[in-house]
Order: sequence, then C-alpha cells, then structure tokens
Amino acid sequence: MSFRARHLLGIEHIAPDEITTLLDLAETYVDLNRSTDKHDNALQGLTQINMFFENSTRTQASFELAGKRLGADVMNMHMQASSVKKGETLIDTALTLNAMHPDLLVVRHPDSGAVNLLAQKVNCAVLNAGDGRHEHPTQALLDALTIRRAKGRLHRLTVAICGDIAHSRVARSNIWLLGKMENRVRLVGPPTLMPSGAADWGVEVYDDMKEGLKDADVVMMLRLQKERMDGAFIPSEREYFHRYGLDAAKLDNAKEDAIVMHPGPMNRGVEIDGTIADDINRSVIQDQVEMGVAVRMAAMKLLADNLKAARSAPKEVAV
Repeated sequence: MSFRARHLLGIEHIAPDEITTLLDLAETYVDLNRSTDKHDNALQGLTQINMFFENSTRTQASFELAGKRLGADVMNMHMQASSVKKGETLIDTALTLNAMHPDLLVVRHPDSGAVNLLAQKVNCAVLNAGDGRHEHPTQALLDALTIRRAKGRLHRLTVAICGDIAHSRVARSNIWLLGKMENRVRLVGPPTLMPSGAADWGVEVYDDMKEGLKDADVVMMLRLQKERMDGAFIPSEREYFHRYGLDAAKLDNAKEDAIVMHPGPMNRGVEIDGTIADDINRSVIQDQVEMGVAVRMAAMKLLADNLKAARSAPKEVAV
C-alpha cells in the first residue's frame, strides 16, 4: 500500500496509486461499519480535533464518527463562538493548537487556502473538510468509492457533473480525481454558474442537460450554493429546475444503468426531482453518506501512520 501524503489538503497533488490505496482501505472499513462491533484501535492514544468555521452537520458528524470508531480521542471546537470571532488570527489559533499537541486536525473554513495555511503552522496531520471554493477532497474520495462499488470500476466512465459549478469545491475535487483515473468528465450548467476558463480544465462544457447527459454513466447533481452567491445567477428556482433540475425526462438521456449522485444537502424540486432522489434502482445518494465514514476512517488511518513514522524517524544532528 502506498500513501505518501503528510496532509490531505486536496486531490490535485495526490497520485492515482495513492487514491487507489485509500479506496482499498476504505473498502475494509465499509465491512467494519456494517458489522456488530464497529470499532478498531488504529488511532488509539491519538487526539483528533474538528474545527468547523462553517456549519456542516453531515461532514462533521462523519469525521467525528470515523475518529471514534478508530479509537481516537475526538474533540469538536465550536468556532462560531471561539476566540476567532473575538479577533484572534488563524496563526494564533495554530499556535494555540500546537500547545494542545493534537495528532489529527480536521478543518472546514469559508476562505480558500485557509486550511493550507494552518497545515504550515501546526505540528500534526491536517485534513481539509472544505475550504471556500477550493477543494473538498474527502467528498471526492467518497464519491469515487461510491462510483467504484456501483459500476465495478473507476476508470473510462463518462461522468456528468451538473449545476452550480462556479461555487462548488466538490466539483473541483471531483474534476481532479476523475481526470486522474482516466474518466471523461462533463460539466453541465447555465453559463452564469460555469467558471470562466472551465473548458481549459480538460473537461467538456455544456449548457444543455440533454446534450450533457447523453450516454453518461454517472450523473452527479450539485447544490445551488446560495450562501456564496453575490447577485442573481438564476432567474428563479422554478426556471432553474425546468432547465437544469434532474427529472425523469432529462435522465432518460443518460445510459439506462446510469447512477445518480448528490453530495447533499439536497434542494428537492430545485436541483433534483424527489422521485429520482429516492429511486433505489438509480440513486446512490444514501450510499454516498455511508461511504463518507469509511473514506474518512481510511484517510485518518493513513495520515496517522505517516505521522507516527515521521515522529519516530531518527533526527538529523547538525555537525
């Protein structure tokens, strides 16, 4: 098994073999999580701190559950009521954390690059739980595991990522990961929600759902990121659903065995029709939630192994 990273800050700098290693380990944790005894001692004696500067119930719960199932001491820091709100800088926060001697730090932050800055200042492994519009690496990894289990492979598939591409860190991480695994990636959405220069990312860009979904193996819908929008990007939610919301008629353009994904939380009747979201034959949305715990367990286990190895390595003595 090969996983060389010290931190998990994004997918961009992770090699395909490292992705495969992490997903293979996550498969074993899927089995563990479905067993009667769901605990492992891989992180016993280690401390995990979850710092969420943005609210995210499912991601934080997933990381917390993952850490506890691996035997870590898990602490959640409520950043909305923290010293950061009183004016403390991110670097001062890092110095405070260093004094607590954590081993794993899970961070979600509204500003792109903030998690990377923390990783440079703390003496532990850092996992990015989403930073601004930059990346959300564990979401892409859990999506990859979901696809691999549903389709039997994670290469040479046609994947349509649809909706609010411009504001989505999930889209960016998935573009990186799916591209590394030799997939054909399509971005589908209105021009107002498509980043400038997207066509230069090695993907295909469509503003028509029928064309974008044609013969797709995977249809990945994205949430409208209203909290990140400054201005009117769509005429109305009703019009958006009419043109870009996933319903049976649009899905008919994809392959007959195409799977439907959504990172959640869903806006039913806006991004996706409720009957499609609940279709047990096509939708793997609940599988994504399940895979999230297993993937985060695998990521923390691999980073913890690298951290232990680095700490135990002989220190060079200056002559």
